[in-house]
Amino acid sequence: MKQFKLGRRALRDLQDIWEYLSNDSFDAADRVLEDFHRAFNPTRGDAWNSRKRPDLTPRAVLFWPVHAYLIIYTDSKPLRIARIVHGRRHVKKLLKNGLDSPPSRFQPAPAQPAPE
Repeated sequence: MKQFKLGRRALRDLQDIWEYLSNDSFDAADRVLEDFHRAFNPTRGDAWNSRKRPDLTPRAVLFWPVHAYLIIYTDSKPLRIARIVHGRRHVKKLLKNGLDSPPSRFQPAPAQPAPE
């Protein structure tokens, strides 16, 4: 039974993580994504041992580390995974823009006029 729902940004985060890691190794990228999916469907009673981070956001979200990444989610039924970000990113700044807003590097460039 699926115990979680991936938000659109979390899905994009997973795609970005896989693409970045696959530059070095497809196998490593696959293993990390498998680890995330195992983390999303915990089988242990102590799983999802996470905490709030008021130093990063006043939002009602929880943080749980997996590898060097932070899973940011809401405690709901099912759990809603909002973002998955590398712990070295400026998490506070990312969350200030909203949980579902794309980072600036993924915003499309303005349309260029067609060459004549």
